[in-house]
Amino acid sequence: EFYYDETPDQIRAIDIIKREMEKSKPMDMLLCGDVGYGKTEVAFRAMFKAINDGKQVAYLCPTTVLSNQQYKNALSRFKNFPVNIALLNRFVESSKQKDIIERVNNGKIDILFGTHRILSKDIQFKDLGLLVIDEEQRFGVTHKERIKEYKSNIDVLTLSATPIPRTLQMSISGVRGLALIETPPQERNPIQTYVLPENNNVIKDAIYKEMARGGQIFLLYNRVEFILDKLNDIKKLVPEAKIDYVHGQMTRDELENKMIDFVDNKFDVLLCTTIIETGLDIPNVNTLIVLDADRFGLSQLYQIRGRIGRSNKIGYAYLMYDNKKMLNDIAIKRLNTIKEFTELGSGFKIAMRDLSIRGAGDLLGRDQSGFIDSIGIDLYLKMLKEAVNKIKNNDVCIEPVTSDKKDDNRSLIEVDTHIDDKYLDDDKLKIEIHNKINEVDSLEKLNEIKSLLEDRFGKITSDMEIYMYEEWFEKLARDLGIVNVKQTKTYIEIELPMELSKKINGEELFMLAYDISNKFRFSYKLNHIYIILDIVALEKHFLIYLINLLDRVKNELNIKKN
Repeated sequence: EFYYDETPDQIRAIDIIKREMEKSKPMDMLLCGDVGYGKTEVAFRAMFKAINDGKQVAYLCPTTVLSNQQYKNALSRFKNFPVNIALLNRFVESSKQKDIIERVNNGKIDILFGTHRILSKDIQFKDLGLLVIDEEQRFGVTHKERIKEYKSNIDVLTLSATPIPRTLQMSISGVRGLALIETPPQERNPIQTYVLPENNNVIKDAIYKEMARGGQIFLLYNRVEFILDKLNDIKKLVPEAKIDYVHGQMTRDELENKMIDFVDNKFDVLLCTTIIETGLDIPNVNTLIVLDADRFGLSQLYQIRGRIGRSNKIGYAYLMYDNKKMLNDIAIKRLNTIKEFTELGSGFKIAMRDLSIRGAGDLLGRDQSGFIDSIGIDLYLKMLKEAVNKIKNNDVCIEPVTSDKKDDNRSLIEVDTHIDDKYLDDDKLKIEIHNKINEVDSLEKLNEIKSLLEDRFGKITSDMEIYMYEEWFEKLARDLGIVNVKQTKTYIEIELPMELSKKINGEELFMLAYDISNKFRFSYKLNHIYIILDIVALEKHFLIYLINLLDRVKNELNIKKN
């Protein structure tokens, strides 16, 4: 039994995944939602569907702690159903592992939970139907290459609060599916986040403040070799606090006993490594102090911060960096982003910012990050979307665009869109200018951007002004459904689409054109009207003539957007 009411986002995600699982081709779906937003329940329902269809399910977790927790959750969730569930990680005894593997290979286990151990070659599922991957960004490249081998013939569901750039980009561009859960749990408060140099007085105050309200503290120090030294330092700093420590190199019994003691409130501060990053749900812990925060990735910081603020108390996160250290640009961007996005449901926004900061990497290769900033995220998204659409429209066979196959994304009129080095020689600023010019869709916008550029960089060139008018013309032409334009050195010929031609009175069009310029000519063939404008040189006035005419066609003749 599910003890909560499903949120609208959960129901929508469940329906999307159900439809994808019923398709003939294997599902590859990213389920994105913040910590505590109900991703696990959506995954459990997908798993139940797979089991009902006679398939086995593998649930891949990045840590032993998370695999243990999700295994226990599944035992509770499926207790009223005849589902055989097993767990496989480094804490399971060798003798038991052998028995579990044998039962998995014989098809007697329905759901296998575990860490990357379940990707080993000795595990051969009899009939695997669904692979669930919890927090894919935590797995290394080697493990992901193994996951790829599974993807060719089974359904794959990836759960993440902050997917890595490549994963997110593949979903945005349509290479894989995307379902979002954006509805926060009731009574959840945003986490107050502070980014500052390491400061013992702040650490001391934060610990005492949390203890005063009966809460507990995570103090994250990710250097196992010095963790005992740090423990002594913190004990001297806050002698009244009860402090203990955990890290991933402990034995199963040590780790579990200490975590149980912490959950039972037997001590106040848990000095820990990133072993707490996923899977821990301790509502009484609502202060987090991260030392050397600049060493962590953006999604990792977000996951760590998600360990607190899981009750109706306000959570406080202190992200500290070495006060003697000069941070590089990437580290500054990461820390500023995590500080900026404190509101509930920021995981997807943070992943988008991570995509912009790090780049998407090789979608079909090993690299998980790249250099998006060198061309700008908007241009990158546009280029990738075009490539994906070409593949989809051509049955995964990219054909060259011949003269009789019109590319919907090509420019209708060819003008010089180059920004001369004499005007500006900074490539990043040039990309910013291109993005600004691409926004031009009216005279007001054109003048606004022109003033902005001249204020920052000086008087724009005549070519840049023509470029602005061309962008305005392109948007106006697209609104009217115009896709065919012929350009020579002496004239430009615009073919109006058939639907538009039928709505236009030729005499009215002639009078409108004559009012603008005597350089217009017209022809009519195969139910299409052709507007021809004679030009002597590629100057901005010919574009102004075209824009004026098309604008009047759109407004005065009451032609609606196609």
